[in-house]
Amino acid sequence: MSGERDVAQASPRRIYRWDLDKTYLQTEFDSLKDLVRTALQEAHEKRAVPGAAALIRELRSRGDSWLAIVSGSPTQMRAVLQEKLLLDGITWDEFVLKDNVRNILRGRFRALRGQVGYKLPVLLESRLRAPAEAQEVLFGDDAEADAFIYSLYADLLAGRVDDRVLSRVLEEAGVYPDDQARVRAAWKALPPADPVRRIFIRLDRRTPPAAFARYGPRVVPVFNYFQAALVLMADGELTAPQVLRVALELVQTAGFNLLMLTNSFQDLVRRGFPVADVAHGLVQALEGPDALLAALRPVPDIIAAFSNRVAALGATPPPLPPVTVDYLALLADALPGTHKGRRQP
Repeated sequence: MSGERDVAQASPRRIYRWDLDKTYLQTEFDSLKDLVRTALQEAHEKRAVPGAAALIRELRSRGDSWLAIVSGSPTQMRAVLQEKLLLDGITWDEFVLKDNVRNILRGRFRALRGQVGYKLPVLLESRLRAPAEAQEVLFGDDAEADAFIYSLYADLLAGRVDDRVLSRVLEEAGVYPDDQARVRAAWKALPPADPVRRIFIRLDRRTPPAAFARYGPRVVPVFNYFQAALVLMADGELTAPQVLRVALELVQTAGFNLLMLTNSFQDLVRRGFPVADVAHGLVQALEGPDALLAALRPVPDIIAAFSNRVAALGATPPPLPPVTVDYLALLADALPGTHKGRRQP
């Protein structure tokens, strides 16, 4: 086993799977100095990505969901990471960290940076404990292989990937034989299902969104979590007041203003994601009595801004078509971000 975990007990209708570094936490690990500073930070010194905590709290507010965290952070950071989440008002149901000390002691040096051999078996084994009807939304970033791993996980569950493709992926990604066996054992034990509704990729490295087009519309690259909240509202996962509370956190903690919020909205519409129809619901929520939203007023300016941005686009672009993901063509995406063979945007 390559990670340590806390495991949920209740049966959820929704599962929200989150990475931590660069997805929830503003973490730097591109240099040795960054790694040392990150390792020595106390919980109150760590900074959440603006909007992430608000989004999780809103998604969890219905009480019928799991929050499953799978992070490449080392197990030695468990206490400080959990303390940080609690400071942010976040509780979890599953919490898995990477046991790199064990990897080193066993001479498994490829596993130190490799993500496929770590995350894929953890995701599949977690799904074994989930109700068959539970749907999933996954959150990652563009620093490593999250779009590839999450998409492969979803298509393995749905039976859209065969053993030949899986074998090639596992070999090319340098996955150790015992982890390959874990992947296959969990995969074969799972009944066919298609539970993954969305995969959000936070563009920490400002990767062009078009770089993810080959994964299809299920993968949504976002520059901020207001964009994720808008798509989730269009999907029926959030209400308009909940989306505006995410926006409020961005205003209060990251200096977002009306122009930045409307630019984020327009960007999604231009890229073909189905959020244009949520503008009316947002306007209605702004006109309501919720005092928490006072920071986003004056209301007439916001109404005009959203209306003008939608009108400026002319005809709403057609929905993005589904695609069949060619994992063999995307094998470079499965490699660690520092690997010389990793595809650059």
